[in-house]
Amino acid sequence: MVHINKLIIIAVLSASSTAVIAQGYSGPSTDPASKTTASPHYNGPSTVPTMTVKQLLANGSDDQYVTVIGKIVRHTGGEHYVFSDASGEMKVEISHKHFPANTTINATTLVEITGKFDKNLIAESELDVKKINVITA
Repeated sequence: MVHINKLIIIAVLSASSTAVIAQGYSGPSTDPASKTTASPHYNGPSTVPTMTVKQLLANGSDDQYVTVIGKIVRHTGGEHYVFSDASGEMKVEISHKHFPANTTINATTLVEITGKFDKNLIAESELDVKKINVITA
């Protein structure tokens, strides 16, 4: 009986933690989990360079902090998304805590994201997102 109760508790915890993975993003997704709210973060000036996806993939250094402006066009599962600007697409990893509070982001929302570039020689490089700002017209 104790073993069955432990299995039930594990199943409930697993299901509830999956629901917050894609928090704040409502665009195309291959993962059914999503939607809650995150806390706000610093929104002041920065010395982190702004680059295009093409520039970052061609010239970015491993562990470099960078800002890119474009759209999060797809959710590919868990904390993984595809980011796109006029120059191309790249993989990004976004923890639910980095989505802006009380803001829904979809595939048409223009965003500025800042993060640490993970340049991989064998696997596809990606940006580990630390901050997202929605750009309003």
